Amino acid sequence: MPTTFHEIPRQRPLTPLLDRANTPDELRRLGENELETLANELRQYLLYTVGQTGGHFGAGLGVIELTVALHYVFDTPDDRLVWDVGHQAYPHKILTGRRERMGSLRQKDGIAAFPRRSESEYDTFGVGHSSTSIGAALGMAIAARLQGSKRKAVAVIGDGALTAGMAFEALNHASDVNANMLVILNDNDMSISQNVGGLSNYLAKILSSRTYASMREGSKKILSRLPGAWEIARKTEEHAKGMLVPGTLFEELGWNYIGPIDGHDLPTLLATLRNMRDLDGPQFLHVITKKGKGFAPAEADPIGYHAITKLEPIKAPAAAPLASQKQAAGPKYSSVFGQWLCDMASEDPRLVGITPAMKEGSDLVAFSERFPERYFDVAIAEQHAVTLAAGMACDGIKPVVAIYSTFLQRAYDQLVHDVAVQHLDVLFAIDRAGLVGEDGPTHAGSFDLSYLRCIPGMLVMTPSDENELRRMLSTGYLFDGPAAVRYPRGSGPNAIIEANLQPLEIGKGVIRRAGKHVALLVFGVQLADALLVGETLDATVVDMRFVKPLDEALLRELAASHELLVSVEENSIMGGAGSAISEFLARENILKSMLHLGLPDYYVEHAKPSQMLAECGLDQAGIEAAVRQRLSLLGTIQA
Repeated sequence: MPTTFHEIPRQRPLTPLLDRANTPDELRRLGENELETLANELRQYLLYTVGQTGGHFGAGLGVIELTVALHYVFDTPDDRLVWDVGHQAYPHKILTGRRERMGSLRQKDGIAAFPRRSESEYDTFGVGHSSTSIGAALGMAIAARLQGSKRKAVAVIGDGALTAGMAFEALNHASDVNANMLVILNDNDMSISQNVGGLSNYLAKILSSRTYASMREGSKKILSRLPGAWEIARKTEEHAKGMLVPGTLFEELGWNYIGPIDGHDLPTLLATLRNMRDLDGPQFLHVITKKGKGFAPAEADPIGYHAITKLEPIKAPAAAPLASQKQAAGPKYSSVFGQWLCDMASEDPRLVGITPAMKEGSDLVAFSERFPERYFDVAIAEQHAVTLAAGMACDGIKPVVAIYSTFLQRAYDQLVHDVAVQHLDVLFAIDRAGLVGEDGPTHAGSFDLSYLRCIPGMLVMTPSDENELRRMLSTGYLFDGPAAVRYPRGSGPNAIIEANLQPLEIGKGVIRRAGKHVALLVFGVQLADALLVGETLDATVVDMRFVKPLDEALLRELAASHELLVSVEENSIMGGAGSAISEFLARENILKSMLHLGLPDYYVEHAKPSQMLAECGLDQAGIEAAVRQRLSLLGTIQA
């Protein structure tokens, strides 16, 4: 059984068996009686490596035994193993030739936080968002059939990810085409079944065995000759299984459901997977695991240990800095949103908060406790979250949808058709806008300004500090129609936050520094760096605030009084706020030199946020260098 650890090791643990299993081929050379020890070594090594780098934590601990069993039973990488989301894929990475590179996890030029096809042949499908595994594995199963191959396709999906509609769309389609594939439901929240024990493990072995399958097919052939007999027998079997296992839903969708079984019981996992590997048609295995298994603090607090930051080296305590040298850190932007939501809800009983499983990340905890009847967590179902808000708005409710920028992309059709086309009063609080750091391009909010500003009737705002965020949230909430406020991950510059709920004048930017020749037009939190550049170059610095509508009067004034206009945004240059300025100037037939600074036309790989901003030229040095280079090309202004 799994060994339980109570602290994260700071020294690399001794792992003699794991050292002999650098690849699945080497793993499969081990004796089955050695796998329990291997799993314990793998769990301890995972604790050590994530302690060194930080990263997703609890989910990986929960699938140690399952990962070992899958690579032991299936012929990976020829057999296709598809992980959903990827939070739980660190053990998979360790067992597939990347053990010695785990120290570079989530670091610049290191291995990625999620499975990536370009990183390893064992990463059969790149992921970052949830609920894609079943559809992807189904595509692989169909490809195998078309190619005449006997390779297997296996999808591993968590109970949280199974709440999304596309997972059920794939389940329905797989049964329709009778795909030869296996779906493993990794249930780590007791959300579907209550108890797992010897009886369910025993039943799983029986129901997944070739003997049972042969008896079932033989009975079908005999009874199908008698009118109605096979249908009666099938229903009897289904109801009998339904009394003992919670798989009726999946059986109705056309899957052969087995389980639930203990996902930490290696012998049962191995026996069941071997049986199911050789069965034809859509197979569904339900395993129960414990998030954080084998690490006592994570078992006690699975939410808190979903991910961890790296352990800092133990140092002698440093002398406390003088009070005058201390610089208070500003609140997180998500905390500013959470406080505003509670304040506005106290003023307006029509307000409701909606989130797709991001209560902690979007800081809705206090709101959910203070206003439980007005809080709606729809699970990992972004499309439903937006259409739910639209339905509420139709009948006089004022929904605020708290969602990450990258996740809103999944609900774009609903944003357009269900909200914007009907001009419904929904506010989108878009967190994690821009580059988010070590999670990489799948989690970056690189495109929201581009995909929002093209929607007719949409109000789009970019705060430069905490107080601007609060005021823009009020502005969007009081706006008649769809509105969006996009703000970054992390803390602000510690601006003074006004307690009132006063909105801004819509479509009005603010000149924060008056200069000459060059005007820096900033959309968002790059304002602080732009102000420093403005001091160096004696440039005008403008907090544009509104991407849509633009402050056209201010743009005309700046174009008339400056030789160069520079847009600055943490969004894709293509189609972004800078593009909106160029479109306006072209429409007005204003000829003016423009420089667009933003995210380039490639995916910025994972690194520290400061490294990513430097790569894109969006830090102080990058902005100044780009402006000086453009000025030197113009030649009419002293660079």
